[in-house]
Amino acid sequence: MTNPFTTNRKIFASYTLIWLFIFIASIILIFFTQDIKINSAVIDSAIFTFIYFILGIGVWYTVRFNSLETYKTPKLILNHFVASILTSTIWITTGSLISLNILSDDPNYVLFINSSYIWRFLIGILFYIVLISIDYLIIYYNNFQEKVLKESELKSLVKEAELNALKYQINPHFIFNSLNSISSLTISNPQLAQEMTIKLSTFLRNTLSRNDSQKSKLIDEINAAKLYLEIEKIRFDDKFELIEEIDLECKNFEVPSMILQPLFENSIKHGVYESLEKVTIKLSCHKENNFIKISVENDFDNKSISKKGAGIGLKNIYNRMKLIYGQENLVEVIKEKSKFIVNIYIPNN
Repeated sequence: MTNPFTTNRKIFASYTLIWLFIFIASIILIFFTQDIKINSAVIDSAIFTFIYFILGIGVWYTVRFNSLETYKTPKLILNHFVASILTSTIWITTGSLISLNILSDDPNYVLFINSSYIWRFLIGILFYIVLISIDYLIIYYNNFQEKVLKESELKSLVKEAELNALKYQINPHFIFNSLNSISSLTISNPQLAQEMTIKLSTFLRNTLSRNDSQKSKLIDEINAAKLYLEIEKIRFDDKFELIEEIDLECKNFEVPSMILQPLFENSIKHGVYESLEKVTIKLSCHKENNFIKISVENDFDNKSISKKGAGIGLKNIYNRMKLIYGQENLVEVIKEKSKFIVNIYIPNN
């Protein structure tokens, strides 16, 4: 850790102001309590204040290498006790030699300085105690800030890792279903199996090109989801149709990547797959209060639909929305009569 008194402008400025105050207070005290001239009081205060100003900067290194983690308390106290005596002795010796050399023709000052060694020595020790207390506070504060920063970075890395894990979970889930379909078509309709394989390849290439980003424009997500529906069209032919109601202002709004495809997959699995009639899948997006509301709605046969739970897709979306936006009320699932609706609310801040 570098010396904050030489590298941090604010700390250095505050340190300088404190010693300037001590310098002025020392002049007033000496001039009004001792029988010496004002110029002698100014010179004495300037010399002794400046010397401890320099020594005080060096005291930082004494504190830095006598940390609470390195030494036990008794050893630490002993080290600082010795250092305070040495610092105070150097201060008085150096200051006295310089001031007596300059003011040797002022007998009152010579008498004053010879009688001031003891109380100056004690003041020097007091200065040392105050300085090391400030230094330890600075070290503690810096360590605390570093700890907070590291914890924040760690939380960010963990969050990013969780988001990536959730996002990468989508593709294997979808690939598994698609490969099963291709496997079935290879026997019943090899040409469609080939077409589905090509479209699946295009879909995966498009997905991999966006894998590094946690967010993308809604229009890009719609186009990616349409690639998925084209694959499913091969399997289900005309069993479903897509209707879009997208406000113009929504198209360029950033949403979590791969947020729509699991919703369409859910519609296919629980709507199209289970229904004997043609199913309508409706995608809509518009502003609602302080949110962008994305809805995917599909028909389903409430007599034949599977009784299974929400499944990996909706749970994945719920977890990702919670991680990205820090809210738990951004995914809404509505099941009524023959309609299944999933609403996603993206904060519009």
